[in-house]
Amino acid sequence: MNTPLPRRTIRILPPPAAGLPRPSALSPQPPPLAPRFRVVVASHLGMCFGVRDALAAAERLAALGPLTVLGELVHNPLVRERLAARGVGEASLDTLPGATASTVMVTAHGASRRDLAAWRDAGRQIEDGTCPLVRLAHGKLARLVGEGFHPVVVGRRGHVEVRGLTGDHPGAVVVEEEADATLLPPDGTPLGVVSQTTQPAERVARLLEAIRLARPGSPLRFVDTVCQPTKDRQRALRALLQECDAVVVIGGRGSHNTRQLAAAAEAAGVRAWHVERPEEVDAAWLVGARAVGVTAGTSTLPETVDAVVARLHAIAAGKEDAR
Repeated sequence: MNTPLPRRTIRILPPPAAGLPRPSALSPQPPPLAPRFRVVVASHLGMCFGVRDALAAAERLAALGPLTVLGELVHNPLVRERLAARGVGEASLDTLPGATASTVMVTAHGASRRDLAAWRDAGRQIEDGTCPLVRLAHGKLARLVGEGFHPVVVGRRGHVEVRGLTGDHPGAVVVEEEADATLLPPDGTPLGVVSQTTQPAERVARLLEAIRLARPGSPLRFVDTVCQPTKDRQRALRALLQECDAVVVIGGRGSHNTRQLAAAAEAAGVRAWHVERPEEVDAAWLVGARAVGVTAGTSTLPETVDAVVARLHAIAAGKEDAR
């Protein structure tokens, strides 16, 4: 007796739409391409609390009435554009008639008591946006002078923060390079040294040694006033350089601490590019890179960092035209 074979159900697939290939298990879709490089974001980067608070104060004051900032609130064009859109003006500390508003604001970099007194005498209401750590540096220098030490500031000559630090201390010496140690008072004069808050710690140590060598007979007291956010970003950059073969540094081109980050990367032999905006990142820079690091100066907006990181991920995924 023959056992009947089980009945098989045959499923008839509809024909594919015109122009589309028939599905086939023999031609699977290719896997997505691996990213061309990894994007590594520094553990510490971008806007510090002093800049954040100064920006928030400026925007709050601008909402209440006309406001003029004495100089650039921070050295970042995107921040300046943001404030200008809210009607905030700018005036130089050296130009009293330049302020169009009765309320003026000191930038995060601080100012000397002499300059503040001049603005008050001109009838302006002063709002102080000085970073607390810059204010601390002012106090440290004043204390050294009060104890009989000649004032010395390690930093960039002409920088607004350095001008503020030295403005109340006639005869203060700014040491920017080793050669500036020749400008110090005669050997034997007690020297009280502080630093611009955004100087690289290694640079401060090198210039401090130059001061000691130039004036070996001078009693020297050094107070470390390099701020913690600057130290954190410099330390995070060193870690970044251990695993990256290229670095994008974000921040205003007028920002001293941002330029120092870019210079430190280049000095370590790592390709580095300093950009202000995401659209400045060029995919051609990153050909052959395995890991691209991202860091940013202390006046860089968080949204700018996010946009640059997104741009780098787009380039890594092969979307070179994503801008």
